[in-house]
Amino acid sequence: MTDLSADLSAEDAKLVTLARATRARARAAEGAAVRDLDGRTYAAASVDLPHLRLTGLEVCVAMALSSGSTGLEAAVVLTDGDAVDVRAAGDFAGPDVPVLVGDPQGRIHSRSATRAG
Repeated sequence: MTDLSADLSAEDAKLVTLARATRARARAAEGAAVRDLDGRTYAAASVDLPHLRLTGLEVCVAMALSSGSTGLEAAVVLTDGDAVDVRAAGDFAGPDVPVLVGDPQGRIHSRSATRAG
């Protein structure tokens, strides 16, 4: 798998660091971090309870929304799998928000973007 990490901007590398640390601290399946249009960052881990299941990206979107954010500039998701559900980010931020996907160690292997809800 190709490692795209060397090509990251300093701002995107920060999102990778936040997602990786949050995932490890929570011992979760997925870690995510987003940067909103004001430059604020939010990091979260996936939630897997009997009555509540959220991806790390969904938690980040909820955090940004509840903090008064009006959109997203970028997102990073670190997970063991390759498939990442970006619907919540797309519902909130609209299409074409870059989403970087990587492994738990923070090696980015793919780039995608949100789509409109």
